[in-house]
Amino acid sequence: MITIKSQREIEGMKKSGAIIAGMHQALRNLIQPGISTWEIEKFSRQYIENHGGRAAQIGFEGFEYATTVSVNDEVAHAFPRKHLYLKEGDIVKVDTVVDLDGYYSDSAWTYAVGKVSDEVKKLMAVTKKALYIGIDQAQVGNRVGDIGAAIDQYVTKENGYGNVREYVGHGIQPTMHEEPAIPHYGIAGHGLRLKPGMTITIEPMVNLGGWKVNTSKEDGWTVTTADGSWSAQYEHVVAITNDGPKILTSQDSEYDAKYL
Repeated sequence: MITIKSQREIEGMKKSGAIIAGMHQALRNLIQPGISTWEIEKFSRQYIENHGGRAAQIGFEGFEYATTVSVNDEVAHAFPRKHLYLKEGDIVKVDTVVDLDGYYSDSAWTYAVGKVSDEVKKLMAVTKKALYIGIDQAQVGNRVGDIGAAIDQYVTKENGYGNVREYVGHGIQPTMHEEPAIPHYGIAGHGLRLKPGMTITIEPMVNLGGWKVNTSKEDGWTVTTADGSWSAQYEHVVAITNDGPKILTSQDSEYDAKYL
């Protein structure tokens, strides 16, 4: 079932999104060589709770943590770990969901740990641009396939990277995961038509190598690239409106000015 949100509901989600955005902004200063991924978890959970929110991933299908903290070839859903210390040149993806008074937000971001290689810088830049290329297609009257086709054209055809297919964006509100699914590949002009009041996540996962991934048989959660190549991800919650797509998890009012 797809729910159409009122302006009041969208404003509530925007307030939730401001918490998640503030957390990500603060992580820019925290994440550096030598810290453990558990420190990221502790800081993020405390930040969310200190701002009146609830870390909604805790308890979701048995998940125990406020964040997923995925390093290098880990694509997504990795547990924060007390004895995994970040090194110079790593990249780390931090993903979380915030519930503020029943309103949900969801955002993932990729961070460079110290100085990273030019190859990794490009991967991060392409992945972030792919997110915004997808957002530009989140227009009233467009179809879900328009979002995925635009992202895949840029990621795969123009840059030759692997565009993960097993994990996709989704509707959000009144729960964490709602219909519709939002693949980051597809056929333009196909799929569900976008309507005002829909709220979705767009969250491309892009690999330096191929697009295929594996899910850990040991913990049932951690997703890694099948070929060991490194992966990046960026994610925003977007409201579909008659005035164009509106980002509800913006970290940068200047960069995102046209979407606010």
